[in-house]
Amino acid sequence: MVNLWHFFGLPDPEGNAPQSRRQAPAPAEQPVSLETPPPVSVEPKPRPTRSVTHNAAELRPVPLGWTGPLTPDGEPFHDLGVVKSRPSALPTQALRYVAPDEMKRIHTQSILKRVIEGDTVIVDLRPLVHMDSHQMACRRELKHMGDQAGVEIFALDTEDKLLMIPGLDIVVDMQKRELGLTPLL
Repeated sequence: MVNLWHFFGLPDPEGNAPQSRRQAPAPAEQPVSLETPPPVSVEPKPRPTRSVTHNAAELRPVPLGWTGPLTPDGEPFHDLGVVKSRPSALPTQALRYVAPDEMKRIHTQSILKRVIEGDTVIVDLRPLVHMDSHQMACRRELKHMGDQAGVEIFALDTEDKLLMIPGLDIVVDMQKRELGLTPLL
């Protein structure tokens, strides 16, 4: 009897030699004729072909929009070695910086349009350093525009010269009241 190691074709670590198998008795020998044997026709054996037959119920439909390769069974093949990136979508919201133009005006109607689209606008009134009455007029105009849009206007500095107008659907945390990098450090 052959042990487990020899069954798998490995040497026995204990060094036991395999027991020889009993040999079947040899058939009685037939007399050998000196004549040439009759020709034997050898036909090639047909190679087994692997045919894949599926019922229509067994096949899964290919997902809509599938452009990748398919397996021989008709299944979608996901090649994980191929990296395909989707085109990056353009952002729909932005952070905008607005300062007075050459004539010291703030265009509130264009700001209102951007705020309604969801953009957050930072208005800088610092260039109007020596024009306190003009700064107050710009603040009133921005306050009126904020009321039209339904948003609050926040001061980002102690002098109320840097104002933030959040866009629609933008959440502003008003509990902590921490601005700048100081809270992060």
